[in-house]
Amino acid sequence: MKLIADLHTHTSFSTHAYSTPEEMIRRAGELGLYAIALTDHGYTMPGSPGAWYFGNMIEIPHHLHGVTVLRGAEANVCDYNGTLDIPEDELKKLDWVVASVHDVCMTKEPPTVEACTRMWLSVAQNPYVRVIGHSGSPTYRYDYETVIPEFGRQGKLVEINAHSFAVRADFIPNCRQIALTCKKYGVPVVVDSDAHFSAHIAECDQALDMLRAIDFPEELILNAQEERLKAYLRQYTCVLEDESTL
Repeated sequence: MKLIADLHTHTSFSTHAYSTPEEMIRRAGELGLYAIALTDHGYTMPGSPGAWYFGNMIEIPHHLHGVTVLRGAEANVCDYNGTLDIPEDELKKLDWVVASVHDVCMTKEPPTVEACTRMWLSVAQNPYVRVIGHSGSPTYRYDYETVIPEFGRQGKLVEINAHSFAVRADFIPNCRQIALTCKKYGVPVVVDSDAHFSAHIAECDQALDMLRAIDFPEELILNAQEERLKAYLRQYTCVLEDESTL
């Protein structure tokens, strides 16, 4: 299986990543990808982009080096009400928002399955969120049977994050269970690298191996087929409004 897009990546505007936006886009072109999403961290993450960064992403072309470019963000979920750390007036200007939980950005109130279930159900209602990012944390475990079908009903994509297989080994059993639950309910996923350097774009072998091992349906992997991704972009974004440029 070959991925045609990487929809969660970081640039040097997240100061723990090391390639510029153009370097990331150029590398995606070299790999023959149809699309890349640039999704730097929201404001509560240490070393995140400065003020005006997300609002000014309009300066980045939607089509560059033969690649469709999604202007995006990885917004941090900050509390169990599902609050994100990027203001609505900035979120609405973006093409692609990944919502994720990071310890350093979360309230210090102790997590429970009930609280995390409430949190993700709230995020599912956010009209600007497209992707539920690396949600396999054992600390922030939620009720998959309750929440994942709601992600599907709200048009959210559940991410299978390849970076978790390298740096978050304790996530892996939950990632498998999340994938199995998506398979059970027919909820689409995206497989992303979460690359922090251009050389790692589309490096998703371990995540794809896990999906093969559970016989996950290829038709539920949004970024495994170009027309499938285009249909989603037409429904939920304005990226392809001028298709004469493609």
